[in-house]
Amino acid sequence: MIRHVYQHRVRYRECDPMGMVYHAHYVDYLEAARTEALRALGLPYRELEDAGIIMPVVDLRLRFHQPAYYDELLDIITIIRELPRARLHLDYEVRRHETQELLATGQVTLCFVDRARNRPVRAPRALLDVLQKALTSPLSTDGQP
Repeated sequence: MIRHVYQHRVRYRECDPMGMVYHAHYVDYLEAARTEALRALGLPYRELEDAGIIMPVVDLRLRFHQPAYYDELLDIITIIRELPRARLHLDYEVRRHETQELLATGQVTLCFVDRARNRPVRAPRALLDVLQKALTSPLSTDGQP
C-alpha cells in the first residue's frame, strides 16, 4: 500500500456562511493531494501529459464525517492499494492535523487516455514502474510503515 500525506491550511475564502469548509473545495484538496503524491513518487503529472497521457476523473465519491474550519491544518492522505490496469483507484482520508480526527473519506477513479487519439489505454509503463517500486518498499512516501 502506498500512503502519501499532503497538508493544506484552510483559507478564509474556502469557508461557507456557516463557517465550515464548503464541500466542493474537498474536490480541489483531493486533486492537489493526488498531484503531490505522484510527484513524491517521482512521476509528476506533467511527465505523463508530456508523454501524451491524460488522466480524467471518471468517478468521485466523498463522505463527510466532521467539518473543517478556517485556518485549520488538514492532512489529506492519498492511498494507492494496487497497480492500475486501465484505471487508477485512489482512496483518501482528510484529517485534522492536530488531532488526526477523520473529517472526510473519498474515492477517486481515473482512467488513462491517449491524448492524440482520445482513446482509453492501459496504464503507462512509467507509472507502473514507480508504483511497483513504491508498493514493494517497506515505507510509504511520508515515511510511515
